[in-house]
Amino acid sequence: MTLGVRVIARRSDGHVVLVKHTYIEGWHLPGGGVDAGETAPVAAIRELREEVGLLAQSPARLLAVFSNHKVFKGDHVLLFEVTSWSEGQTDNHGEIEEVGWFDPAALPEAATPATRRRLQEYLAGAEHPENW
Repeated sequence: MTLGVRVIARRSDGHVVLVKHTYIEGWHLPGGGVDAGETAPVAAIRELREEVGLLAQSPARLLAVFSNHKVFKGDHVLLFEVTSWSEGQTDNHGEIEEVGWFDPAALPEAATPATRRRLQEYLAGAEHPENW
């Protein structure tokens, strides 16, 4: 089994942060794998800092748990929200090509379908499905 995290961080103007990786196409919510010996909330906070340079000032709040069997049969993704942060330095080791803040109603064309679905569910306060 593999375990990954994704994070929704939203500014006061409603814009959400997305990242473009160097190794996969499209705009995604920040996130990545949970390291050995690390809890999922700590991984979410770490990924937000590494990929975007946001230093969480609030705990990462779990929103949903998903199965994601597209690449690995035992993959699961935990979706978190971080509501308060300060800006710091990224430490993305060259894996992030671009970071952007976007109005959820006007996401970039290259935003992935899963990113669009997660944000729609989040903003509507809707139940999340079981599959990513």
